Amino acid sequence: MTRRGFVGAAASGLAGQLARADDSRPNILWICTDQQRWDTIRSLGNEYIRTPNIDRLVANGVAFEKAYCQSPICTPSRAGFMTGMYPSAVHGCMNGNDRWDNAAPLVTKMLADAGYDCGLAGKFHLSGAQGRIEPRVDDGYRVFHWSHHPHDDWPEGHSYIEWLKSQGRDYDSIYQELGFIPSEYHQTTWCADRAIDFMREERKQPWLFSLNCFDPHSPFDPPQEWLDHYPESSMPGPLFRESDLAAQERLKNVNFQRTPRRPEELDAKSFQAKYYAMIELIDHNVGRMLDALEESGQIENTVVIFTSDHGETLGDHGLLLKGCRFYESLVRVPLVVSWPGRFKQGLRSQALVELTDLAPTLLELAGATVPMSMQGKPLTDLLEGKSPADRHREFVRSEYYRALAGVQSFGTMVRSERFKQVIYHGHGLGELFDLEADPGEFDNLWDDDRLAQVRHDHMVMNFDALALATDVGQPRVTRF
Repeated sequence: MTRRGFVGAAASGLAGQLARADDSRPNILWICTDQQRWDTIRSLGNEYIRTPNIDRLVANGVAFEKAYCQSPICTPSRAGFMTGMYPSAVHGCMNGNDRWDNAAPLVTKMLADAGYDCGLAGKFHLSGAQGRIEPRVDDGYRVFHWSHHPHDDWPEGHSYIEWLKSQGRDYDSIYQELGFIPSEYHQTTWCADRAIDFMREERKQPWLFSLNCFDPHSPFDPPQEWLDHYPESSMPGPLFRESDLAAQERLKNVNFQRTPRRPEELDAKSFQAKYYAMIELIDHNVGRMLDALEESGQIENTVVIFTSDHGETLGDHGLLLKGCRFYESLVRVPLVVSWPGRFKQGLRSQALVELTDLAPTLLELAGATVPMSMQGKPLTDLLEGKSPADRHREFVRSEYYRALAGVQSFGTMVRSERFKQVIYHGHGLGELFDLEADPGEFDNLWDDDRLAQVRHDHMVMNFDALALATDVGQPRVTRF
């Protein structure tokens, strides 16, 4: 892999700064991993994982510890944060859509129209990607290195697979030979290389780069050098009680990717070790990109966002992968935002926030108009310390509508400060968790008569939000 030397990178960055002297708008490095749980950052409480570079972002920015995606599965979640609207409002509810419906403009297109130079490496996944190349849409990206899952079963057009071939290698033969993919050939490293190349280009306008790596999504294929840091015997294991099997049996007709099993039957600690190793590989490449920003003189004028599209059960409650459930491990995601000198540093916000909030935030930072149709609520005042760090929304919501092939399932969730309510539509089933008393979500209080008013209030919140999301503006409930 070729890279410019540090002197050339610094000179390029200085030239870019001089050319942009009349444009104070920040660059944006938007890192979105795939299927990363909220509880996978060392400085935010996970003592089993090593994430020194994400920890750098936490120290230099704002970490939102209660950030929620708008669907526990890829395409609808990405539809939400790319438009600032709920997936149901933009007809982006199913993995494997034939096409993106263009029901709302994408934030990257709006930023490109505002003068940003936009690039991408990795996933896009607003449609397709089930063995076929995703068609381009009006996305605003000048540079578009599209890549989805790394197995070589794609027609032409998969940029990572084509790069591997240019190196005389292919994913499947490397994996068959070694049992893992070395760091230098890994898709995560390739995405970071493309980002660094893009950052070092000379330009007169601000830029946005979307790094959308496939990790830590399955297949669990970390390089051995990172996996060696996580002996299986040292892993904490998943959240599980024997009662989870009965709870999942109750939901057996509600779609999920894997059949419930006890942790030892799932080999959960082995998957956890591989998952953590993949996240450390991501972290290593976050460090490379931060170093490149510093070396090129751009770190002080670049907003860095680190987040994920949704989580991963990883054995919690007897489940692996994802589907129509709304446990914290699936819908709560990491979200760290940094802009040195402009945003608060070292702030760990307990405010309830959504990924829909990112699009209007980026538009505000770019000095662009936020469309009235956007349902996200800008985070700018909170990031700048102009509003309370622990208040943003009264509740957050997430939704699942026929998102996977097979059994058609429908579910919605609202989470207030203390309670989370889930409704599995068409089944007469629901869940109510007291997250203060039961953060592991083991005790379903749906049938507890003492909480009838809480259940009623959250059902009204949910219904109001569903209704209001079909119209312009931010859904709000004021009666509770």
